[in-house]
Amino acid sequence: MTDGPKARARDLGVAIGLLPTGPLNAITDVAGVRVGHATLIDGEGDLRPGSGPVRTGVTVVVGHDGGPATALYAGSHTLNGNGEMTGLEWLREAGVLTTPIALTNTHSVGVVRDALIAAEAADRAGAELAWALPVVAETWDGMLSDINGQHVRPEHLLAALADARTGPVAEGNVGGGTGMVCHEFKGGIGSSSRVVEHEAVRFTVGVLVQANQGRRERLTIAGVDVGRRLPLSAIPSPYRSPASAPGGSIIAIVATDAPLLPHHCRALAERAGLGVARTGGAGERTSGDIFLCFSTANRLALDSAGVSFVAEGVAIGRPAVLSDRSVSELYWAVIEATEEAIVNALVAAETMVGRDGITAHALPHDELRAMMAGRAAMGR
Repeated sequence: MTDGPKARARDLGVAIGLLPTGPLNAITDVAGVRVGHATLIDGEGDLRPGSGPVRTGVTVVVGHDGGPATALYAGSHTLNGNGEMTGLEWLREAGVLTTPIALTNTHSVGVVRDALIAAEAADRAGAELAWALPVVAETWDGMLSDINGQHVRPEHLLAALADARTGPVAEGNVGGGTGMVCHEFKGGIGSSSRVVEHEAVRFTVGVLVQANQGRRERLTIAGVDVGRRLPLSAIPSPYRSPASAPGGSIIAIVATDAPLLPHHCRALAERAGLGVARTGGAGERTSGDIFLCFSTANRLALDSAGVSFVAEGVAIGRPAVLSDRSVSELYWAVIEATEEAIVNALVAAETMVGRDGITAHALPHDELRAMMAGRAAMGR
């Protein structure tokens, strides 16, 4: 999934939050969750529509390890809707996630959606696929990439699915995050996790983001006004007119092994927006901020039509459920993990030169490390 380990926020002395992380500090700390990427980088120089340069890709999050005819309880939340996540109407109606989740660029949603359907049909080994409404989300990478060239193909979705695995998650300039810009630095894919103790039981919450949002002056990391300390005069913005730069977009995928019902999942998805806000995101009018949460605790079997669900091994369909009061303990886990996932995306991302020589500079590690050291010296 990666050519080698990259620095993460904690390597630079960035301490976020109160809760402990999982062993990997990633969404894959939730048992059964897998992540895969297909990264497309090709060409340089002036934009040649249809030819490049290309800085894009696909990321998949797979929560279903019980085969294609399974579903997971899920919920979603839209902070601002200038974006797309397909399949949400059925997810809201039924309260379940029935497919892997794919993240890509704005103009490749359709081809990735169709490729997910084809992949599911192939997985059924001859059994008929009655219908499918895959979940595919996007953010815009047209600042750096020939987005109108629609370079993502079905084989790239298949490659991301083949790459999907447990273990450390590649971050930064990978998969769907390849061409993304965050707070006017290079952005991309980031992940983090938190562990919550409840009545001697441990639950894990993991978050993965595709971070393409925010303005420089608002970037805040662990309570430090990093963006204002790294002004555009020191590190240029990739935007030609930074003063009128759009707010950008972010997708957050939340996974947990806590036994939740759909309305609980929706509530956890909402809290991802608070994590975005802690880094300086505002859900601006031009931003697509869409969040989804699923629980792996109850794996549901689909009927032959794919529209009815029952907890596996429970004939009358009574799944395990965490009490409403206890769910509140998971909210803070989502907030912290979302915040750190965004910072991990920024830290892992490397400077990228895209179309027309436009450059998205990486967040400088040495400066960030010094800011965190100063924060610690002040006892904050």
